[in-house]
Amino acid sequence: MIQEINAIFDGKSLQLESPLNLDVGTRVKIIVETILPQKQPTKTFLETAQSLQLQGNPDWSEKIDQYLYGETVSDHE
Repeated sequence: MIQEINAIFDGKSLQLESPLNLDVGTRVKIIVETILPQKQPTKTFLETAQSLQLQGNPDWSEKIDQYLYGETVSDHE
């Protein structure tokens, strides 16, 4: 009988993630196959920006120079 089961190596032994359907004392053959960690889906720029929960004035894009440099467009004229 073949059973496929995942386990985690704790440095000394394999810790099974689910129980095996075996009688006590049953001899088994183990083949170890490393499972690569699941890759997290890449976040979009918008998802990253929203996750930062930045707060700013509602007119940020209109007065960017004033907020960044303390000057307005009319100061350059």
